[in-house]
Amino acid sequence: MAQQATPVRRVRLGRAIGPEPTAVSGVVLLLPGGDEVSHRKPATLLATSYVRTLGRRLTRAGRGEGLATHVVHYRYRGWNGSAANLASDALWAADEVVRRYGDVPVCLVGFDMGGRAALRAGGHEAVNSVLAIAPWLPEDDVAAAPEPVKQLGGRRVMVVHGTNDERTDPELSFRLAERAKKANRDVCRFEVHSDRHGLHQHRDEVLALAEDFVMGVLFGRAFSRPVADAFAAPPPLGLRMPLAAGFGKSLRR
Repeated sequence: MAQQATPVRRVRLGRAIGPEPTAVSGVVLLLPGGDEVSHRKPATLLATSYVRTLGRRLTRAGRGEGLATHVVHYRYRGWNGSAANLASDALWAADEVVRRYGDVPVCLVGFDMGGRAALRAGGHEAVNSVLAIAPWLPEDDVAAAPEPVKQLGGRRVMVVHGTNDERTDPELSFRLAERAKKANRDVCRFEVHSDRHGLHQHRDEVLALAEDFVMGVLFGRAFSRPVADAFAAPPPLGLRMPLAAGFGKSLRR
């Protein structure tokens, strides 16, 4: 009996979170976490739970601005070495935004391995900003080229990382942000002290920080004072900015 062919997996955009605006003027693409190596299909609900929570917050904040927020559903769970599958899927998703909505600014928001995908795909012409939360980044290897940063030129970039992250090394995200800052002054990084990979201890502050950043980069809202200071401060100050407890409750703009 002939062997059944393996179905071809395709990347896709999830349905817009919340009611989709009649006139879209900005888009957030949410990039969930993943594995270093895996050709398995992503575990949808588990893999996307963190970014869906963030997406609901951003959708509420941008409802009056024409924000559309979509989760990117990858073909595979893994990055898979030089194939960089998650980054390729993110680039496809940015192309799909242009096809659907036209010339609107796009913010890539990624968590864990999705943070690496957001940073790598940040050079897409539709993307004006990148938010990488607890990004998974490869260890420094003298035999391999470092993670690229040139594609981030001209974009607003924010990295957020818990200092006690046990899965993704916060020092690696600092080093990447440091290299990116040399070529692009619009890079900042916040440290969430004592928090771990899921950033549950300071969940509300991280969500408020993400909202502040996304509404600023997509719709021109004034950044809060801490975010403005982080972008303006020279390294390493603007790359080790502490996320204050209670951020978001009484922002000074």
